[in-house]
Formats: sequence, C-alpha cells, structure tokens
Amino acid sequence: MVDEETAASDVQGHRKRLRERLLLDPDGLHDYELIEYLLGLTLRRVDTKPIAKGLLRRFGSLNALMEADAMALTRVEGLGEVSVAALRIARATAIRLLRERATAAPILSNWQALADYLHADMAHDTIERFRVLHLNTRNMIVRDEVMAQGTIDQAAVHVREVIKRALDTGAAALILVHNHPSGDPSPSRADIDITRAIVAAARPLGIAVHDHVIVAGSGQLSLRARGLI
Repeated sequence: MVDEETAASDVQGHRKRLRERLLLDPDGLHDYELIEYLLGLTLRRVDTKPIAKGLLRRFGSLNALMEADAMALTRVEGLGEVSVAALRIARATAIRLLRERATAAPILSNWQALADYLHADMAHDTIERFRVLHLNTRNMIVRDEVMAQGTIDQAAVHVREVIKRALDTGAAALILVHNHPSGDPSPSRADIDITRAIVAAARPLGIAVHDHVIVAGSGQLSLRARGLI
C-alpha cells in the first residue's frame, strides 16, 4: 500500500514532467492535461488528473467546461472555491485577449476576431443576452455594451434605449448581437422584427446598422448575410 508521502511525491513528480512539457510544447498537451495542471496550482497535493478527466466528461468539452458558470462548477466533487476561481480566471483572461484582438482594428476587416470573441463570451450562456457594439467612423469598436438580458429564451430589447445609447456614445454604426441558449442560431420572427425596427429608427439619424449576429453553441448566424436586413 502506497503511503501518503509516497503518493504526494508521485503527484509532484508527475506535475513536474507536465510542467516541462507545458513550457516546451503547450500545443502538445491534451485538454485534460491543461485542466489537470491548472487545478494542480490550487490542489497542491492532490492527483488532479481524474478530476480533470471527470470535468471534461461531465461538461462535454474543454470549451463547455470553461464556459460553465461558477455555481455549476462548485457542485463538482473535489472542486473548492479556489479551484473554481482558477478556472474562471483562465476563462476571463482568454476572453480579454480575444476582445483586445477584436478591438485592435476596424471591425469589418477583422470579422473573424470579432466572431471568435463573441463565441467565447456568449455561445454557452444559459440566459439570453442582447448586446450592442458601438462603432466610430473608422468602424472601430468604441463601446461594447450588454443592453438586455432575460430568461433562458428571451431578452427584452427596447428600440428607444438602443438608439439613445447610440446617440450618447456618438456612434456612427452599430452591430447588434445576441445569443440563443438553445444552441440553434436560427433567427426567430421576433429577432428579425426587432432588427428591422432598430435599422428603421437609426437610419434617419445617420447611424448604420451593419449586422445582427446571433451566437449559439452550434455556430453563428448573420442576419445581413441571410438577406434579412
């Protein structure tokens, strides 16, 4: 029978080898190994490999795990507040990097960076959020604002509030974005109607609405690309 001291030594030896691989070739690590090492920073004497593998089985993928909310993570056996915080800070850092890339250049020439950012930030939300990206005359994002959030399947959006905020920020153009927690980005009749209402209200004020993007777990959909605005 392995005593606690020997087991702890084995954990530290394994973690040292994992750290060396991480420093030399991070792309060569499996998803569970990334999570294993991250958890090891907070669970110093615990073998975190089975916990990491269990988390990926439970949530289905690395992406879904990193998008899981704190309450869902705290219900997992073996995870305490500090470990949950480590997972959340990793997610927050990744989203911050993606947001910086999305805002570093005119958005119409940087669309993939925007798509990556929106997917990371919204695709796996369990409630619907409606956000507006305010752009200047160079099509650079000057404000990224969540304007409504609702239940699992709807967010109350008011055209007057969207237009007022656009005027307050001096926006030259807008990109509307919301998520579908169902996982299907297909637009509803209400999605199309609210988009057209905002377009109609913005046009006389010289404010363009470039697009309305629907983000979901299975992908994204552009209403403009579909010819719906």
